[in-house]
Amino acid sequence: MANTYHQIYLQTVFAVKYRNAVIDKAWKGTLFGVIGNLINETKCKTIIVNGVEDHVHCFLGLKPVVSVSDLMQSVKAKSSKYINDHKLTMERFEWQDGYGVFSYGQSAVDHVYKYIQNQEAHHQKQTFRDEYLECLKKKFKVEYDEQYIFQELV
Repeated sequence: MANTYHQIYLQTVFAVKYRNAVIDKAWKGTLFGVIGNLINETKCKTIIVNGVEDHVHCFLGLKPVVSVSDLMQSVKAKSSKYINDHKLTMERFEWQDGYGVFSYGQSAVDHVYKYIQNQEAHHQKQTFRDEYLECLKKKFKVEYDEQYIFQELV
């Protein structure tokens, strides 16, 4: 739309169902490329996609005509289909229900980019669970119900 100006930076975080550590180093770069392309297909702009064995971070520029829920539904569905179609895991692959989404201003772009770029090193010091709860509780002060945060096999 003419005269519509925007600058919406979002970080999304989503996990493998039951937080299974199944994203293998041998193909995770390809998966992250697929996820980046899926974001770009929506006319949003991928800045970086990275993660570790059990979860993914996406940093992107959101178009105002795209809803976050539609974007995430598409990215998660199509990327899990990619994994299953290419038989990258021993069992059927699924993402956990839901996701985290956090907004940033222009001044934080470099910091968030470097944070996502360094996920491997970061998670040698902090678990995904601790990282995610820290984002919700301290950094963004998001109210949540812990029973819905982490689906785990019991």
